[in-house]
Amino acid sequence: MNSLWKTFLESHSAHIDDEGRARFPDAPLEADCALMALSPLGFIAVSGPEAEPFLQGQVTNDVTRLSPAVSQIGSHCSPKGRMLASFRAFRRDDVIYLQLPRAQVEAVTQRLRMYLLRAKTTIEDASERLLTIAIAGTCAPSLLASRLAAVPTQENGVIQDGELTTIRIPGPAPRFQFLGPASALESIWDDLAATATVVNAEFWSLLDIRAGFPTVYRQTSDAFVPQMANLHLLDGVSFKKGCYTGQEVVARVQYLGKLKRRMYLARVSTDNPPIPGDLLYSAGGRSEQTTGRVVDACINGEGDYELLMVVDIQAAAGGEVRLGGPDGPLLAFRDLPYGFPVQD
Repeated sequence: MNSLWKTFLESHSAHIDDEGRARFPDAPLEADCALMALSPLGFIAVSGPEAEPFLQGQVTNDVTRLSPAVSQIGSHCSPKGRMLASFRAFRRDDVIYLQLPRAQVEAVTQRLRMYLLRAKTTIEDASERLLTIAIAGTCAPSLLASRLAAVPTQENGVIQDGELTTIRIPGPAPRFQFLGPASALESIWDDLAATATVVNAEFWSLLDIRAGFPTVYRQTSDAFVPQMANLHLLDGVSFKKGCYTGQEVVARVQYLGKLKRRMYLARVSTDNPPIPGDLLYSAGGRSEQTTGRVVDACINGEGDYELLMVVDIQAAAGGEVRLGGPDGPLLAFRDLPYGFPVQD
């Protein structure tokens, strides 16, 4: 973790673990007006005169639609069309940044560099120089309007003001990310902390889950094609941009295949916390036959776990999917904030 930022957070009662994750010991699991230090997130900086065309050939979204005022989500796939990473992309100055779990940054950076060849592009880990905090809740728009020169009004919108970048993130509740160096974040943290409740970064993951945004972790890297994780329903896949790594498989699923699995939102009560990659089973199925995997999971303020899961559509229609085994805890399906098309 950036040493200046580490010192600042520790002075505000945070404990920093060996992996650079900040935790506030007395923080609640949820808050109606929540302030968070998003230390589990990292950044890959892609720069140079050919950065845009390079990324256009490597990721699922249309990078040419990325602008200083608009961010987007997307993924980088294997040649077999399975997601190796998911990310939020945004421009800051003359650099395109990919935001993803910090634990994934090194592996994804190295993999992208494999495709550089002679492209005039630099790819580097920017997690030490670019930091991020966030605020979420119905309080957020009014709090920010009185403190910032301008606030993004559209989902995925971006505003750059000096060293501070502000992004409005979609979801059932208003939420905003702030990105910049430690010096740009310290004053806004202190200002917002006077009103908002400080919670840990897991609450941000819970909000991503409720918004139906898939995060690819090490345990699920190379496990899902983008459509299985609903990325095409979130404008994270372009079917008009042309070739990129894995594009043939992704396009075949869209136009020639029939999607057999998709991502659902669910809730479960269990003493064993579900984690990404955990296996799911159909009730009454054979013990060795799985019906899907957990994409992401997080505990909520009531002590239950909310999770995103990729599941066989037929099994989901039956309404009985269990965690960890055919006799495991029963998952209760919940509605995602976006609907499924009649036909994929």
